[in-house]
Amino acid sequence: MKVTCRALAAAVTAVLAAVALAACSPESSDPAPAQTATTQPTTAAPTTEPTPAPETTEPTEGATEEAPAAETAEVPDVVGMNHAEAQSLLRSKGFMVNEEDASPEGRMILNNSNWKVCSQDPQPGATDALRVAIYSVKLDESC
Repeated sequence: MKVTCRALAAAVTAVLAAVALAACSPESSDPAPAQTATTQPTTAAPTTEPTPAPETTEPTEGATEEAPAAETAEVPDVVGMNHAEAQSLLRSKGFMVNEEDASPEGRMILNNSNWKVCSQDPQPGATDALRVAIYSVKLDESC
């Protein structure tokens, strides 16, 4: 049976090598790049000719100023809140949320409405965060 497996592996290798060589034939690859290269400079030239770029740049700068304002939302204080409510609040402000068990048991938080937040990272008021980690325990446990 080992001989059959080896023979099969050799045959598969030979077929793959033949397919790879056929795909790399010089006849099929030369014309395509020449046509593509000719088309691209022709398309680029008309796009470069109009000069309303300064007008387009001004609104783009205004949009850029608005985007950081959304990203720099202040991290709210969620410590002591119900885990599900804290998670909803953070997501509504645009933050991605990591949730962790604050106990040493390392449990998965499945029914997050039965948990409370003990700590968070980063601290409330941070403005440079996109992701907030909340560390919680079950409602009947202490932090």
